Amino acid sequence: MNVMQPIERIRGGVHENERHESGHKHVTGTAEYIDDMPEPAGTLHAYLGLSGRAHADIISVDFDAVLSAPGVVGVLTAADIPGENDVSPAHLRDDPVFATAKVEFHGQPIFAVIAESRELARRAAASVKIDYRDLPHVTDVLEAAAADYPLVVDPLKLERGEIAAGFAKAKNVVEGEMRIGGQDHFYLEGQISFAIPGEDDEITLYSSTQHPSETQHMVGQVLGLPSNAVTINVRRMGGAFGGKETQANLFAAVAALAAKKYRRAVKIRPDRDDDMVATGKRHDFHVGYKVGFDDDGRIEAVDAVYSARCGFSADLSGPVTDRALFHADNCYFYPHVRLRSQPLKTNTVSNTAFRGFGGPQGMVGAERMIEEVAYALGKDPLDIRKLNFYGGEGRNLTPYHQPVEDNIIGRIIEELEASCDYAARRAEVLAFNRKSQVIKRGIALTPVKFGISFTKTEFNQAGALVHVYADGSIHLNHGGTEMGQGLYTKVAQVVADEFQVDLDRIKVTATTTGKVPNTSATAASSGSDLNGMAAANAAQQIKARLVAFAAERHGVSETDVAFEPNMVRIGPERIPFADFIRLAYGARIQLSAAGFYKTPKIHWNRSEGRGRPFFYYAYGASCSEVSVDTLTGEYQVDRADILHDVGRSLNPALDIGQVEGAFVQGMGWLTTEELWWDAKGRLRTHAPSTYKIPLASDRPRIFNVKLAEWSLNREETIRRSKAVGEPPFMLPISVLEAISMAAASVAEYRIPPRLDAPATPERVLMAVERLRRAAKNG
Repeated sequence: MNVMQPIERIRGGVHENERHESGHKHVTGTAEYIDDMPEPAGTLHAYLGLSGRAHADIISVDFDAVLSAPGVVGVLTAADIPGENDVSPAHLRDDPVFATAKVEFHGQPIFAVIAESRELARRAAASVKIDYRDLPHVTDVLEAAAADYPLVVDPLKLERGEIAAGFAKAKNVVEGEMRIGGQDHFYLEGQISFAIPGEDDEITLYSSTQHPSETQHMVGQVLGLPSNAVTINVRRMGGAFGGKETQANLFAAVAALAAKKYRRAVKIRPDRDDDMVATGKRHDFHVGYKVGFDDDGRIEAVDAVYSARCGFSADLSGPVTDRALFHADNCYFYPHVRLRSQPLKTNTVSNTAFRGFGGPQGMVGAERMIEEVAYALGKDPLDIRKLNFYGGEGRNLTPYHQPVEDNIIGRIIEELEASCDYAARRAEVLAFNRKSQVIKRGIALTPVKFGISFTKTEFNQAGALVHVYADGSIHLNHGGTEMGQGLYTKVAQVVADEFQVDLDRIKVTATTTGKVPNTSATAASSGSDLNGMAAANAAQQIKARLVAFAAERHGVSETDVAFEPNMVRIGPERIPFADFIRLAYGARIQLSAAGFYKTPKIHWNRSEGRGRPFFYYAYGASCSEVSVDTLTGEYQVDRADILHDVGRSLNPALDIGQVEGAFVQGMGWLTTEELWWDAKGRLRTHAPSTYKIPLASDRPRIFNVKLAEWSLNREETIRRSKAVGEPPFMLPISVLEAISMAAASVAEYRIPPRLDAPATPERVLMAVERLRRAAKNG
């Protein structure tokens, strides 16, 4: 009898600080991305030919110079597509692979050159001659509304209470507007797809996509093939942030189309400039708002319209603008509320998913309204925030009629307010500003409440495949994609924990539609929630078979069989895991399982604006302090303190990294990252030289990040954790609010600063001058 004592715990299980499974490869340059893959002999390269007009009829296209260019094999146009000339994720047939009679934004693909090298294809594409008949174009959301441009999808309205009665009751009413800018994803690895034709109708693609199943369906749709003929493989992406949820489909379709036509492998990878010009971005919004409140600052009524620049087609603008409305309350209860979306068409590239998926824009609008109330009453905005939090009798229903049942924002704010010494620091800032004539400081503490789940209910499902081999090693595959966030590591930790084996026994393999079908995008912060539960389900199926086998073989009850660290205990006997698996294999026990999970409790009726679109909420708060040079508008973030809720963290090290990265990326969106189109409808901020993402030197000088270790998800999520990808992106709203406070100090805080985002130095300087003039004029 083996009576070996169990090891205390496994190495690399859940709730442990485990390194990213590819982290060492990232820093040594050995992580293989698609452009690093060896190319088969005869590989061709594709390059897109883009429109030079924002809105125009195509009169003629002359390809003579293109076809006679060195190394060119051919040109693809819409006429070469055997299936549908469409990659619309909304299935509205409004997103062609190649434009035909008309172009609707500057940079829209019209054709693709196929050549022996990427450089030859790129140079040849530039030699095309296209005659256009220009048409009127609109790039700005307000101009689109004024020109009566259509909506790309039906708008949403959320309403609760009696809006007219609410404003009639309110002693104070403020109206205003705000512009909230868009953002380029600026992933390190650009869009890329590599297609290899197979026998019969088969084709295999290596694609940098967050949504392999949708890319599979779109390639099949364009080629006129069933999904079973198309296999999409994704080992890793070099960043995505939502920019490869739908945008990868066009590149995959072009590569596949060329590969099938020429019967050779084809790769497509645009330059950074063309990538930025031709792919969608975060939606920029205009928010018009009216807020009614009492003399204490308690909000009585809110009426707001969120208008979005959506671009020339729907893409994901419907759910993005919906989610903006879902988060237009942030953490605040509005007794009477009406929120409306306006997803407007413009002659720009179709905007798409971006970390937060409309939620950040909704939340910025909410915080602007809080700021308005605070300045109108001469109060600390934090006091107004706390006064309006959800909580208390009759104050827990959202504008979309979902009860807030897991509210912990009060504790989050209380702890952060104390730990960062907010009150004393605010007093110091006020004292400093009274003495300093040029440098002004600001401080703000803002909350976050972010709903977790896809609002399209059918996407809330996942699959996984687990094999236990006869030597005791374990193979894991699931539908989630790895883009640097650590999903592969977390899901492997879950499987290690289920089998109680060390993490190094788990091998995670590339996501592929050939193993796990019908997967959802790795988006909506749901990667770990969905795929972790699916992988756990697969492991539990195998464990159940193993427990039954052990009980029968040893003549004990199934309750006497347990998985212990790298051992299986059967009654008093302990057997090493690998030895036990060898015995199970010998007894012909099935050691493979396909797991599945679907999120419970959620439902949503869009036409009624009611339901429970979210399984739970993630919370957080941040306090930021800034210094602003009022002569130039330049600023720096002196300090940021964060307390964030991730439930019981699957991997605290990875989660803290996600919080830090999200904060800096969100800070860039709200401060330096500005998208600018010229009068001809051309995007001019299309390279690192003109588009400024944050540098390491832009990070807060003091950066304190802490997880709320006491938090435990009240819902049955994977090991009671919470999502972490998107919620912390909204934490740097405190930076925007702090800059606003610093600007307002030049007018003794008597005039609301009303800073639009991004708060670039130019915009801050103009706000300072405007506030000074207003104060001078009384």
